[in-house]
Parts: sequence; C-alpha cells; structure tokens
Amino acid sequence: MAEIKQVLVPDIGDYKDVSIIEVMVKAGDTINAEDNLVTLETDKAAMDVPSPYAGVVKEMKVKVGDKVSQGSLILLMESSETGVPQKSQPVAAAAPVVAPVSASVAAKPVAAPTVVQTSQPVAATGGSAHASPAIRRFARELGVQLAQVRGSGEKGRVTKDDVQNFVKAALAQPRGGAGGSGLQVLAMPVVDFAKFGAIETKPLSRIKKISGANLHRNWVTIPHITQFDEADITEMEVFRKELNVEYAKQNIKITPLAFMIKAVVVALQQFPEFNASLDNSGENLVLKQYFHIGVAVDTPNGLMVPVLRDVDKKGIVQLAKELGEISAKARELKITAAEMQGGCFSISSLGGIGGTAFTPIINAPELAILGVSKAIIKPMHQDDTFVARLMLPLSLSYDHRVIDGAAAARFIVFLSQVLADTRRLAL
Repeated sequence: MAEIKQVLVPDIGDYKDVSIIEVMVKAGDTINAEDNLVTLETDKAAMDVPSPYAGVVKEMKVKVGDKVSQGSLILLMESSETGVPQKSQPVAAAAPVVAPVSASVAAKPVAAPTVVQTSQPVAATGGSAHASPAIRRFARELGVQLAQVRGSGEKGRVTKDDVQNFVKAALAQPRGGAGGSGLQVLAMPVVDFAKFGAIETKPLSRIKKISGANLHRNWVTIPHITQFDEADITEMEVFRKELNVEYAKQNIKITPLAFMIKAVVVALQQFPEFNASLDNSGENLVLKQYFHIGVAVDTPNGLMVPVLRDVDKKGIVQLAKELGEISAKARELKITAAEMQGGCFSISSLGGIGGTAFTPIINAPELAILGVSKAIIKPMHQDDTFVARLMLPLSLSYDHRVIDGAAAARFIVFLSQVLADTRRLAL
C-alpha cells in the first residue's frame, strides 16, 4: 500500500545552510531509488542527493537557491516501498564535484550523496563584499580579496563562479613589468586548431578546473626543491612477501606503500620541521604533534588524497588494511570529508605504473611530499663486490622557505635507511 514518505537531506558532515544549486525533479515525476533529486554545493563540495525510495513526487519543498542542512525536508513522495531503502551506488562524475562529505543519516534512512575531493587551503584576506561565509572561506583558500570581485548574484552577491572567474582572469594577465619585481608572463596565444585538422573539444571536469587553479597557485607561490635518492628495499620486499602469505587468509594485502607510510612517520619524528605548516602570517611555524599521512589515490574521476590518521600508533598490517579500505572508498566515491582532511605529509606513489623519478607538487599547507617511482634491480657495490639489489627511487619535494637543502638531504637519507632495515620501524 502506497504511503507518503518524507525525503530528507542526509548527513553532509559539518556543513550547514548548504545551497541548492540544481533541482532535478518536480511534482508528478516518477523516479527510481538512487535517482538524483537535488545538487547541493558547499564551499568545497558539490554533491548529488539520490532518492532512497522509488515512487511519485507529490510535492517539492525546496527550490534552487534555498539553504538546507542535515534533516531538511526535500520533498514528499508517494511510495509503496517499506523498510530500509536500497543502498546508494556511486553516481558518474558528470555533475559538478569538488570535495567529499559524509554519507549516513541517523533518524531516517536516506541514501548518501555522491562527492569527489580536490582543493587545498591557503591563507589570504577577505574583503567587505556581499558574500556568504562559505564563499569568503573559498576566496581565502584561493588568495582572493573579495573586495576586488564583482558579484553577479542577487543584490550583487559574490558567487563561487565569480571568485573562480576572477582567479582565471588574474592568472591570464601578464605579471610584473618594467617597475615590478615579478616575472613578465605572456598571455597564452589564441589558436584555431581546427585549421590544422580535425579536432574534438572536451570540457575539463569541475575537479580539474578547480584543482588546476590550486596546483598552479601552489607551484608559483611555494619555492619547490626536489631531492632524489634510492632506497634498498631488497630485505623489505622479502619480509613483505612473507607477510602477504601469512595474512592471505584474512584478505589483507600488504603493499610496499604500507611500509613507506610507516617509514615516513619515523622520519617525521626524527625531523619535526617536516611535520609542520606555516601559519597564515607566514612568520610562524606550526609544529604538529600528530602524524596523519595523505596518500594519493588514482580514481576514474581524478586524483584523490585520503588521509590515514595516527600512523605512529599503528603497525604495518593495520595500515595495509586501512589503506586498502580507504583507497576502495575513494575509487567508489564513498569517501567522506573527514577522511580527506588534516594531512601532515603526502605520498604520491607511481611505482605500480613505472618511471624513474618525478617532481611532485606540494599539497599546501603541508611543507613536503614524497614521490615514489618503480623499484628496479640494480648492481650495487657491497663488501668489495657487486650484488643485485632492489632499489626504490624516491623524490622529495619540499618548501624551501622552511626547509633547507641539507635538512632535506638528511631526511631522505634517513628515510632510505629505515626502508632498507625495517627493524628501525620498531625504534
């Protein structure tokens, strides 16, 4: 028997008064479970809210521009479904997506919103413009003074698009000049590629548009230096394979990355200036007493960096288990906002793909990032003879405003020693 059901906004983490930027259904529509109902947008996330039930929309309770929070009523639906709704499945990343949020509701069962992460914070000042707190925070992260941005929203309100367009225009302008101290940057040439042959135009995803601006900002505002080294992981690999056999029945896969995450924390404990960030003034160093490590995960929807917390308190097996779980959540678009925040140091591993070295871009406000390439067998001089050893290329990019070359060299040498002798992980 059909009954009228309330569909509410699910758990969206710590966000409140989130804007509705798109309404995808109307009264009278027949929808299936998991069909998207509305799109919400915070300062760091755009998320689709799917329907927990199949049925007919009887009455819409929201419209574009409304502000909602967890538990807000979206619509009334006539449905004959009873009990717990179907489990939400990840939605294709065609909708605008930027950062993750949580996905569970306490009182009433509601399907989880679909989200994807990007964007990295950086300090700046705001302005006396007409803008919401979320937009002010977004502007601060991109280093935009809102007083300089012309608002296109209602009553001159500054929108997220206004801030993004302002940043794009600023990046396109030449920098410096005869009397300036900056570099003279020419605007990109306008080229009609079609006159040279057949072309296809494919718009960048929202993730790449936003992350591109963040990466550009980090690259041009942080003085990057990259230190390279190799770690002898011959013995580590023997031990790792033994562990894999031992824990195969528990369905736990011990990857080299689990050892690297643990080894990085040992190095951070030895060199605390790497486990820090500059404050907003740029004049003080914030030394962190916790050890949360971000790990870059390649997903079909773009690069995501989930964070493993309190690594110093966990062993290799537990880290391997958590790494597998959180990586799967990232690839399935089920990662939450809390699981993407608070990192102290990041690792980007391309070892499964190949390459000998690369220069990873620092994930601000962190001060360093470790790049890992593919391990190869090399002849190494040992005890007056050459022996075959498995060598792992490491690339450490660091913020030269805080970390000097000697400290970086000591860090990566120490890290290589830890990876070469896993007994040091217990010290």
